[in-house]
Amino acid sequence: MQPQALKKNAPTLWLKSPEGVFTGNTQNADNGVLVQNSHIIELVKSGENPKLPFDAIENCTGKVILPGMINTHHHFYQTLTRCVPGAMNKPLFPWLTFLYKVWKNLDEEMLYSATKLAGLELMMSGCTTIGDHHYVFPKRLSHAIDVQVQAIAELNCRALITRGSMSLGQSKGGLPPDSVIQSEDTILVDSQRVISAYHQSTLSHPSPMLQIALAPCSPFSVSKELMQQTALLANKNDVLLHTHLAETEDENAFCQRIYGARPLDYLEQCGWLGDRTWLAHGIHFTPQEIARLGQANVGIAHCPSSNMLLASGICPTLDLVNAGCRVGLGVDGSASNDCSNMIQEARQSLLQQRLRYGAVDITAEYVLGLATKGSASLLNRTDIGEIAIGKQADLAIFDLNALRFSGAGDPIAAVVTCGAHTVDKLMVAGKWVIEGGKHYAIDEDELIIEHQKLAKKLQLASI
Repeated sequence: MQPQALKKNAPTLWLKSPEGVFTGNTQNADNGVLVQNSHIIELVKSGENPKLPFDAIENCTGKVILPGMINTHHHFYQTLTRCVPGAMNKPLFPWLTFLYKVWKNLDEEMLYSATKLAGLELMMSGCTTIGDHHYVFPKRLSHAIDVQVQAIAELNCRALITRGSMSLGQSKGGLPPDSVIQSEDTILVDSQRVISAYHQSTLSHPSPMLQIALAPCSPFSVSKELMQQTALLANKNDVLLHTHLAETEDENAFCQRIYGARPLDYLEQCGWLGDRTWLAHGIHFTPQEIARLGQANVGIAHCPSSNMLLASGICPTLDLVNAGCRVGLGVDGSASNDCSNMIQEARQSLLQQRLRYGAVDITAEYVLGLATKGSASLLNRTDIGEIAIGKQADLAIFDLNALRFSGAGDPIAAVVTCGAHTVDKLMVAGKWVIEGGKHYAIDEDELIIEHQKLAKKLQLASI
């Protein structure tokens, strides 16, 4: 079964929404948008009809249209270990140490199910481009990226999969057990293999559906040589770089103890300080380091729920933006967030960032901008993340006809502050993939049953 595309006898569709459209820019589209094939071809102004001819109307009265959101940091496999006793109520390093004992038992069936479930959860929350950072490679999971690509094909969304890596196990002073790491030669060879097999560059694909990036897990799980070699490999293949950085003060202290440098200095030594790089978290930077990040045009994936759950701190998003950094939004792994919901993450960002910057500068539009155009900028994509003529028709439609929205005066703000949860419809490249809150090809109930069975199997294996 294929997702519903626009019919041949109706090539132009007017998504009519008198309630409002968040374009992600300053253009007026308060009465909907026109979509033809995979592109947006007109923004319809308030109270007006389209100027271009159209063949069908999708009535979005009582609904808000947003650009499809873009998740820039996640660990899909962690959906199998939400709220695990023994891991809860711990800061980052003890949390990781406990869970690595569980994750070392991951297999292909588990990762396949987790990828499909996490991807669907993201899509149901308005995400049209899903991103994952997979870095755990026990022996039975050596082809993890291939497994994820197969699962994502069933979702029919855009995806950026980062080929993560860990080479420093506990025997060499790292955090993870040796059973989940790989040799550096293995990592580099497989990184090239998955790029060659799956990466769609913007040169050969005007609007790629699947891209690969390279992502050593963190400064405390790989060697300096691997960081440097990965940067060279990314440059050779023109792909992006991703890692965790400055998430906690413990990490800063670790880098200074092991490498004699703060994380940002270490990153620069490894050849990572440039516009090819985006970092997860970016909380504990000094003002001088923030200025350096901006000058280098480095990107930051802001993950508020995870940062609060692990008590890591608050990302200085406005300082980073004002310094020239690209800043987007990520839900982070489901074991540190216990949720993969992008629209809820936008609300969490609104609330958390107001604690740091106040109510005037942190608005619903600001956090929606992080989740859409901001996130697109992290991935160096200009074809998605906003509603504008010529952009891809990646659209999330939220129905405001619910108790939580009753009485709301500003529809766009209502989606964030009143707590939207699930899309009514989701369009990717001009195709409906979710309608009436249901994915066109995936039985949600069957997926949950399978996923829960595998989660129990994984957790029991570690006892």
